Amino acid sequence: MPGKIEKVRFMLRKLKRDLSRGELIYPVAEEVHSPELREYYFIMEEKALKAGISQNFHFDEEGIPIIPTYIDVEERRMIYYPISIGQYGLSIFHTYLETGDEADRERFLKIVQWFYQNAQQDEKRGCFWLTDVPKPEFKIYSPWPSAFSQSRGISILLRGYQLTGEKAYLSMAGEALKIFQIPAAKGGVTTFTDVGPIYEEYPAPFLTAVLDGTIFSLFGLYDYVRAGEDTSLARKLFDEGISALKAILPRYDLGYWIRYNLCDQPFYPKIDPATITYFRLVNSQLRILHRITNEPFFLEIADRWKNYDHLFNILRMYLVKYIALRKLNRI
Repeated sequence: MPGKIEKVRFMLRKLKRDLSRGELIYPVAEEVHSPELREYYFIMEEKALKAGISQNFHFDEEGIPIIPTYIDVEERRMIYYPISIGQYGLSIFHTYLETGDEADRERFLKIVQWFYQNAQQDEKRGCFWLTDVPKPEFKIYSPWPSAFSQSRGISILLRGYQLTGEKAYLSMAGEALKIFQIPAAKGGVTTFTDVGPIYEEYPAPFLTAVLDGTIFSLFGLYDYVRAGEDTSLARKLFDEGISALKAILPRYDLGYWIRYNLCDQPFYPKIDPATITYFRLVNSQLRILHRITNEPFFLEIADRWKNYDHLFNILRMYLVKYIALRKLNRI
């Protein structure tokens, strides 16, 4: 297990990186409605990812991204993390769109094949991808699915289908929708609340509702609405998810910043604010949702929260974040 000094250094490096970034983490794509899936909603360029803007990427002999386990995981090793593999795969796809180079096409198709070959399947949950590294802060220890991983898999497979015409990729993307209908407590990826379904990046028997992961999950569902075959289930999941998100968004508002998630378990910090990076990422996500749905609500929230982004509030947030990190045993 990493010692206290290593954890402090890790968090200080993260703080320095957060403070050095501008307001826009990734450029935003112009097209968000076309049935032809080109740029993802965020344009994640390879050079930015290689520079460590989001993850510390390494690669196996096939060019598949692997990343180190997080700082609070006891067993330090390199892992295949579906969310990050999908993220890097989309950046390769953007490279291919720019270059048209056959080598870039083949690099992307290796990512498509990774998702195709590494999917788990059962009759109830359809196709899904598991992560086998613990998430101690949410008491998740056995291999777990994720709505965010499903989103990445759907976005990758649909682009693979459009690139190759391979129907198996389209079929698997459709099967990846099924698990959104299963409660997180029963091996699914959704917490069913009184306001509707919340798609969980980290599914647990209780609500976690990590905000950026929930929104990224909606992006994957919307890719299927745009480019899938029978889109009725995807449209239902997307519409219900949007309705639930609108209902819970005010709960993230701290009056000067936003929460990272809505976990209210006794073992979890009472307030765990988003870091600067997540705060700004969510703001861009809300603006994309406004463009997708044409609902003014998302733009109004984004504009209100953007006004929180100044030095006094950042310092105030990091004081609260320090308390949260102490409780989570990260410093």
